[in-house]
Amino acid sequence: MKLDVNVLRYLSKDEFRVLTAVEMGMKNHEIVPAELIDRIAGLKTGGAYKNIRTLLRHKLVHHDSTKYDGYRLTNLGYDFLAIKTMVNRGLIVGVGRQIGVGKESDIFEVVAEDGQTLALKLHRLGRTSFRAVKSKRDYLKHRSSFNWLYLSRLAALKEFAFMKALHEHGFPTPKAVDWNRHCVLMTLVPGYPLVQVKELKNPALVFDTVISLIVRLAEHGLIHCDFNEFNLLIDDDEKVTMIDFPQMVSISHRNAESYFDRDVDCIYKFFLKRFNYVPGGNARTLQGIDNNVDEDDTRPDFENLARTAGALDKELAASGFTHQNQEDLDQYIAQHKSDSDGNAASDSDAEASDNSDPGESEIAGKLNNTSLQAEEKQSSSCSEDETTGPKNDHIRLQRFRRREASAVRGGERPDLHLSRNVNKDKGGKRSRQAKARLDCAGL
Repeated sequence: MKLDVNVLRYLSKDEFRVLTAVEMGMKNHEIVPAELIDRIAGLKTGGAYKNIRTLLRHKLVHHDSTKYDGYRLTNLGYDFLAIKTMVNRGLIVGVGRQIGVGKESDIFEVVAEDGQTLALKLHRLGRTSFRAVKSKRDYLKHRSSFNWLYLSRLAALKEFAFMKALHEHGFPTPKAVDWNRHCVLMTLVPGYPLVQVKELKNPALVFDTVISLIVRLAEHGLIHCDFNEFNLLIDDDEKVTMIDFPQMVSISHRNAESYFDRDVDCIYKFFLKRFNYVPGGNARTLQGIDNNVDEDDTRPDFENLARTAGALDKELAASGFTHQNQEDLDQYIAQHKSDSDGNAASDSDAEASDNSDPGESEIAGKLNNTSLQAEEKQSSSCSEDETTGPKNDHIRLQRFRRREASAVRGGERPDLHLSRNVNKDKGGKRSRQAKARLDCAGL
């Protein structure tokens, strides 16, 4: 869904109060009842219901009545709450163009009070392409109460904590300014993604710089886990900056070595394919590239790095990102990466409704099934009584007259749609209706 911040200027204080009440209710409810929203908002009688209609019109909340009648926040409503908080803190005064789109995030230019241009990253865990996976896979096992907004909030908290710590330790990363909900505010780094670069002046120097970043991270006890050309920025002076940290893990992780080797292999493969560069002049044995060449002696060794690793991962435990938060994100990231390839077909089915809200596809499916059943029922009734129309109405009237006449002449019981006492003249309204039917039958 497109972020239109113009609507933000026209929302009243009461509407934001109701929107916040929906968010508070979602802590314990998947769908928040309207009565609970009214109690949490604490407005005058009927005030919450009036404001809910405005929020529905702007698609900030979604109405759901599959299980019971209630409302939930949409991604756009969550965006408005976070941006409003940033504005109230005096951090930003305007939102500009979108400068980046990832599979699980959107990045916008924003303007600070002093005129400085910053970057605002909105985490979008659970885009439409992954909703079908969530409905069929149990990412969180027994903890089914989690939703995508909660996971996006955890990803933002983790990225802010890691980005701030890495920048303080001298790593080339954007400077973390602040965070709220699923948004991270950071400095805007000039440059381009490395994947968009077709030619380098000194590929050997850039390669050494990138590999040294992987080694430095490991020496501090961290592994990026998604260190590739998409998460590396390079400027005109070929200065490298690394971004995207929600998936980082400690070097003590049980799969740390495989993650480390995968990061290194991504860099080797990219420089070989894009720039035809091989470190040391000897090709490294890579999967699917060359299996008959010598091993590169300059390749980083994970075991040696693990023995001398620092404890930056332990220092981050005091940043507010708890151990339980890490477990929740690990379950999501591990399952997502292992199942993303096997669920490509189911993901493509959900891509058609990319601009819709979570849950709308299920409701639309049920509505379609209901309409199909109604059409089948209508078609079956039409096959028995013929289709409607002037000609068919005349035919049905003739059949009605013949049935009534045969019932009266033969002394048989009339059809069920006639009164049981049709032959008894009681002088009332029903008697007059019965006589009218007989007159229509020509008797």
